[in-house]
This record gives sequence, structure tokens and C-alpha cells, in this order.
Amino acid sequence: MILTKKTGQTQFRWEPLYLYDLLKQLVMRDIKILYKKSMLGVGWTLISPLLQLAVFAFIFRRVLPVNISRYTSFIFCGLLVWTWFQTSLVHSTGLITGNRPMIRMPGFPIAILPIVTVMTGMIHYLIAIPVLILLVLIDGGYLSPYLFILPLLLLMQFGLTVGLAYPLAALNVTFRDTQYTIGVILQMLFYMTPVFYDIQHLSPQLQFIYRLNPLVTLLESYRNILVYQKAPNWGWLLIVALITAIVSFLGYYIFQRQSVRFVQEI
Repeated sequence: MILTKKTGQTQFRWEPLYLYDLLKQLVMRDIKILYKKSMLGVGWTLISPLLQLAVFAFIFRRVLPVNISRYTSFIFCGLLVWTWFQTSLVHSTGLITGNRPMIRMPGFPIAILPIVTVMTGMIHYLIAIPVLILLVLIDGGYLSPYLFILPLLLLMQFGLTVGLAYPLAALNVTFRDTQYTIGVILQMLFYMTPVFYDIQHLSPQLQFIYRLNPLVTLLESYRNILVYQKAPNWGWLLIVALITAIVSFLGYYIFQRQSVRFVQEI
């Protein structure tokens, strides 16, 4: 199917095969740039969360012990999910200002750039999944019969992250402080997201407040499937799916409204 849209004198042709090939090339470009002249290459995908895992495991096993089963894989699962979310949003703020040649290229589908960034983060997440499964087996777990649900969680986190990346990318074109502000906000949000602790230890009122953050439900669902081999909470997942749909639509709408000014403002 081909959709054609005219803007001024420029004609855009949106072909699925072309967009797929472009997406693949841009993702490969980002990965190559990220690990250019790096001795460990994609191994850095694992080094950062593993170092964080070592720190949290030491603190909450030796210094401030917590009563959470399979705590090593519990933390690592949280760190992987959070890292994908955080790095995607941080990198998204510089997408427009950092890709001036492509933005000024007539006919280039600008809306693909946030998708490229989030997909690159997803690839890093998938690369680390086997290490997580190994930690689960070491912790006494096993391969979950609910693994077939994992693609659904990936799709939901992908949609939620892209939906947030769109307005951040657009906002940073006008307000260059966005890239610094989002870093501070994400640092605060890290401690308000149960990456290294379990919200089940909180009061029901606090748990409800926490669940207003859709990433909390996604994180718990990942852990239920990968770490504890049990089904996720379908009720909360349905709510997150609705939130994801709304955020994706609004984010893309804001991005498209602002995109007419990109060329002039960069």
C-alpha cells in the first residue's frame, strides 16, 4: 500500500518496504556509531547493568538486607527494563538537532527517527535477555511457560517509549534545556520506580499511586514472566495498553504539529 501526501511542492511517498529498509539501515548506523572504535563493542550493553547489579546486590544483601526472593535476577530484570526506557528518552531529545542533514532532506520521513532510537534500545535489551535467563536459572528458577507473553510486553514498552520520545524530540528543538531537564526527571523517576525494591512491601494506597506510572506494571509483568514464572496482572496490563495507545497518539500528534518548524529552528 502506498500513501501519498503533498506538502507545498514536495511529494512524499510512504512505502512499507522503503520504510522498513530505511529503519534497518538507521538502526545499524546507530549501533555502529555507538560502538565505533570500541574494543568491547556491544559488550558494553551488559557491562553497565552488571556493574549496577553488583552494587545493588552488595548493598541490599549485605548492608541493608531485603526480603526478596531471587534478588539478583530481580534487580537485573529491573535494570534492563529501566535502561532501555531511560537511554531511549535521553537520546530522543537530540534526534532533531543532531540530524540536521536528514531533517533538511526533502521527503525524508522525520517521524522514523524516534522509532529508530527506541528500537536500538530494544535490541540492546534483547541481547541481555539470555544473561537474565542464566541468572534466573542460577537463582533456582526455570523457563517460564508464560514466555509467549513477552512479545506483548516488548510491544507495549516500545509504544509507550516512542510515544514519550516524540514530544521530547520536538520540544528540544525550541527549548534546548529539555535534554538536561529530562536527565534530572529520569534520575528522580528511577527511585520512584521499583527497580531495586518491591512495591508489595508498601501500603495499598502507595501501591495504587505507584501504578499510575505504567512502567511499574510493565516491570512487574516482566519479572512475573522471566523471574517468577507466573502470569502478569491482566487487569493492570489492559490499563497500560490503553495508556500506551493514548500516549502514542498524542505524542505523534504533537511531533507532527511541531515538525513544520524543524527546518527553520535548527
